[in-house]
Amino acid sequence: MNKTIINAFPNAGLALRLVIGWTYFSAFWRRLILENKLDPEVPGYIGEKFNHFLPNALFIKPLIEYLVSNPEILLTKMWIFTIVEGFVGLFLMIGYKTRINSLIVMSLALGILLGSGWIGTTCLDEWQIGVLGIAGGFTLFHLGGGKISIDGLSKNFVLNETQFNEKLNLKFYTPFLVISFLIFGLTLYTNQVFHGGVYGDLHNKSVKPKLEITNLKQDKNQVSFDVMRFEGADVYGSFLIGIDFLDQNGNNVKSLGMEDLSKFNKQQIKNYYVAKIKPHKHSLLLPLGAKANLNFEIDQIVHEIALTDISGITWKAKIQE
Repeated sequence: MNKTIINAFPNAGLALRLVIGWTYFSAFWRRLILENKLDPEVPGYIGEKFNHFLPNALFIKPLIEYLVSNPEILLTKMWIFTIVEGFVGLFLMIGYKTRINSLIVMSLALGILLGSGWIGTTCLDEWQIGVLGIAGGFTLFHLGGGKISIDGLSKNFVLNETQFNEKLNLKFYTPFLVISFLIFGLTLYTNQVFHGGVYGDLHNKSVKPKLEITNLKQDKNQVSFDVMRFEGADVYGSFLIGIDFLDQNGNNVKSLGMEDLSKFNKQQIKNYYVAKIKPHKHSLLLPLGAKANLNFEIDQIVHEIALTDISGITWKAKIQE
């Protein structure tokens, strides 16, 4: 019975294999053929996109922080990652070593899910890519390459494939069921953690910008603090249009407006990661995941600071005595 079922649908996974293969190969194609996105000096550098994952990554945040804090190592990893995606995608499309490459797809999709599953401005884009990649890779591992594949060109392979499928169906029936439900459980878990999509209130961390102000201090006439943008859309930055320094009575000691911030001295900015906070045309630009130390020369005693985004949102922090 098992053999009859297998032979009745020899290319059941063909469309899935071609589409998943292209989604991974296209990453290589976009980054190296259509545009060069592996050059740290050009806009759209893939390392900056990777930096966007940092604030709310699940389980792998320390790894991401290490890489974006070490640009040379990050660049090497981005090259390796891109080349692996290219080969895996190509091999899936032509059906070469399908089962091995499907396992690699599962691991790549898991990395995407844990790193960027929380990102999605209008739809749950990265989360969907991650969970569908894992489920699709697992399905292809079960189905194999089929007849229309490099794997299927060999008669010996076809015989071995049939025997292997029979063993999978007979010996690994229960493990396949268990893994299928584990993948479904991972889907529900990450959907809830990242978006509240299973129960309770929905939340989307890609809509409004949020900043974290830490390490605020004043040493004589030097005021400094760390600022990090940890929420908001990844496709554009937060535009800081005002920084106010207040005394203990709430009076302005010093204010920097749009023109001041657009001409802000880069020497007063110490960026920690690949995504950089920098002066923009009419503001100070804060990309998603960027973190920097900003320092200012102020003669009077500062008690509190207030940062204002172009959207009108204001964040405040006080000097801890």
